[in-house]
Amino acid sequence: MTYLNLLLAAMLVMPPAFASPGAHGPNGEHLDAQAGAAGDGASAPRIETFTEAFELLGHLSGGELSIMVDRYETNEPVLGASLEVQYKDLKAKAAFHADQGDYAVDDPAFLAAISKPGAHALLFTLVAGEESDLLEGTLTVAQAADEHGHAHPESRRWLLAGGGAAVLAGAAAFIVRRRRQGQGSPA
Repeated sequence: MTYLNLLLAAMLVMPPAFASPGAHGPNGEHLDAQAGAAGDGASAPRIETFTEAFELLGHLSGGELSIMVDRYETNEPVLGASLEVQYKDLKAKAAFHADQGDYAVDDPAFLAAISKPGAHALLFTLVAGEESDLLEGTLTVAQAADEHGHAHPESRRWLLAGGGAAVLAGAAAFIVRRRRQGQGSPA
């Protein structure tokens, strides 16, 4: 087996070198995020739910729970409706923002309760003209683990595994090369 073959074999055995979850680049951007997703709220806790009549999409960021409501069949936005959100014994009225076409909950006590790490079952009561509906879904909030507010549970483990595999591959290549040099020289 030549040195090149050994190197190729080592590359097949080693785990791929992807950015570990939560890895940061030189400017603080997430290396494991999809292109264009860093900083655009893509990692904010989200909730999606629907019924036969309506669909709802919400995300928790910027000090509010922002909610978009559409008609399920046509995707036509539901504007100017009455929307109330309930979590356990807490209820909050969502204010409609005509300029953005969304509804927002900014009640501090309600937001504090649903911002805690975990799964939060929410119930939405929607009244749009003569129609009304109940929509329920789960908002999952991940736990932040460091000063950046990002979870990094597996970063060190992947780094150690990748480094260990690289050292083993390098040592194997060195040993094979030494043996070949020893076999080719006169004794």
